[in-house]
Amino acid sequence: MCGIAGILNFNGARTVDGGLLTAMRDSMVHRGPDGEGLWIAPDGRVGLAHRRLAIVDLSDAAAQPMSDTDETVWVTFNGEIYNHLDLRRDLEKAGRRFRTDHSDTEVLVHGYAQWGMDGLVDRLDGMFAFALWDEREKTLYIVRDRVGIKPVYFTRTAGSFRFASEIKAILTDPGIPRVVDLMALNHYLSFMVAPAPLTMFKDIFKLPPGHILKIDSSGRMKAGRYWDAVPGRGIHSDQIKGLSGKALEDFYANGIRQRLEASIEKRMMSDVPFGVFLSGGIDSSANVALMSRLMDRPVETFTVGFKDHTHLNELDYAQRVAKEFKTHHHEVLIDESDMLGYLDNLVHHQDEPIADWVCIPLYFVSKLAKDSGVTVVQVGEGSDEQFCGYDSWMTYLRLYKTFWGPYRRFIPAGLRKLAAAAAGPFSHLSPKFARVAEVLLRAGNDREFFWSGANAFWNVHKNRYLAGGLANAGNGWRDLAEAGLDFPGLGDADSGAVIDGFFEDFDRDHPGCDVLTRMAYSELRLRLPELLLMRLDKIAMSNSIEGRVPFLDHELVSFTMDIPMAAKVRNGVTKHLLKKTLGDTLPAEIIHRKKMGFAAPMAEWLRGGFGVRAEAAVLGSELLKGDIFDRDYIAGRFRAHREGRVDEAVRLWTLFNLAAWHEHWIEGKAAG
Repeated sequence: MCGIAGILNFNGARTVDGGLLTAMRDSMVHRGPDGEGLWIAPDGRVGLAHRRLAIVDLSDAAAQPMSDTDETVWVTFNGEIYNHLDLRRDLEKAGRRFRTDHSDTEVLVHGYAQWGMDGLVDRLDGMFAFALWDEREKTLYIVRDRVGIKPVYFTRTAGSFRFASEIKAILTDPGIPRVVDLMALNHYLSFMVAPAPLTMFKDIFKLPPGHILKIDSSGRMKAGRYWDAVPGRGIHSDQIKGLSGKALEDFYANGIRQRLEASIEKRMMSDVPFGVFLSGGIDSSANVALMSRLMDRPVETFTVGFKDHTHLNELDYAQRVAKEFKTHHHEVLIDESDMLGYLDNLVHHQDEPIADWVCIPLYFVSKLAKDSGVTVVQVGEGSDEQFCGYDSWMTYLRLYKTFWGPYRRFIPAGLRKLAAAAAGPFSHLSPKFARVAEVLLRAGNDREFFWSGANAFWNVHKNRYLAGGLANAGNGWRDLAEAGLDFPGLGDADSGAVIDGFFEDFDRDHPGCDVLTRMAYSELRLRLPELLLMRLDKIAMSNSIEGRVPFLDHELVSFTMDIPMAAKVRNGVTKHLLKKTLGDTLPAEIIHRKKMGFAAPMAEWLRGGFGVRAEAAVLGSELLKGDIFDRDYIAGRFRAHREGRVDEAVRLWTLFNLAAWHEHWIEGKAAG
């Protein structure tokens, strides 16, 4: 895992500033403390930079930026290619000569030269963000992996295109404006992160998952999606023809098991020590159990807990799994003082606000792993979204069946709009009234029912928290949209339009999908790549730790997207199918335990000293002193939460992240 950066200039005689490119690279030392590299083309028009976290082929020969043998193709690469040895064999048979012993980076330059970009990405199995320069075509390619495990950000200024693994690298140039994109801010309130391709910085963008962005020597851009997590790719109808009942369920379970075992095994590819983040839940425990079968030494496992609010701890379950599979187990306990000491670094390493307080325990368990000598860890992200592991999802499914479906089917659109308007004024009376009003509002506006498992501010909340409307402040959307990047619904103040936009093509190409499949697709488009996977990337990499996600292997995702809801959920039991799959692998008490989830006691911390500090930061923020937010209402929400009358923790933490980010990156103009 590494940090990448680069500059392409296309305004006449201007050449790449080597000092600036070096500064971009070295703002990300934490992503690559093991080495550094810089390459500038002979004509000075393009430069690539790299920070190296050495994991596969530790030799100097595997350093980057790397070229092919005749130096016409150059690449800077962040990630891992799990099938690189198979690709290398194919390329060697085709006559390609390799200079490294087993570097996965080198298959990119030779693979591109042999198969072209489309042929290369179609063959890649891994997680990656890379930039490749074709000297003959004078063309730069930026590529992000299928699911979005690795990030890449970019901006286009007058005559120059810049990209990097982190926004802070782009901001090392003091000439890059630091302005809030107000539509990104609007959607951040809804989704706890800005949806791709927006970031919270106006005119700085992130490449969505499964995309290739091509920039020619004149600065013209062309983008396209090469993969999407849609049904129809994982199971052929002939494979299940004639199967029903137990036989069909066994087919699904066996398919999941085979793909998960293969996914975990290939993610053990490493020349440095690796381990597992272990919560004691079914997902992380599956990683431990299946990995332990493939190793001749104990698995290194890491768990974090809380000293001050032990009701959130899963230490006993993690210890049970560690004992069962004879792991080398490590634990760290944190409290509010640890959280307070970490906040400034949290804001810095997030780059743009990610309003998920799981970032806090994730930092400390990542640090524990690094301090224990481990560089690579496997984690359980992606399982809940594929197998319906959230209790909140079950609530959505019940409400969809008992109310949403019949209501939209039998109540005319005009009456639904009237009901939404009538319910709005009562939304503030209680959380129950807010839920009813929000459901009626979504139905009245003909929006998707399920937005995300991470939906901090509903529209009924925005109507109270916001004093005025939010208008887009971004330039360049039109150019990017014309280039092929997707901006569905991002210009609409109603964030539900973003979710609706995901289904414009989906419903045309995959009509009749059940509601659970639609929920999973929505999460694979937004929450997973831009929230859950970015918290892993940014926080783990701040400790120079690489996180790998076996449940998000694209072959497994394609398979599970073809499994209907009836097989995944049975009798109201979450993860029914995954539990069946792992029934002979994990202890029954782990499989059937109630899900707790990776969490932090933020609701409690916000009722103490930190709540006072957070309120002062929010109400004192220059951003909130304008005419966007209702500061009096926000002050009342802090007071109501502190007094225990309501639980506003998610929304207050979302606002605190926003205020802290604005102070650090906009008001303070922190150095990249």
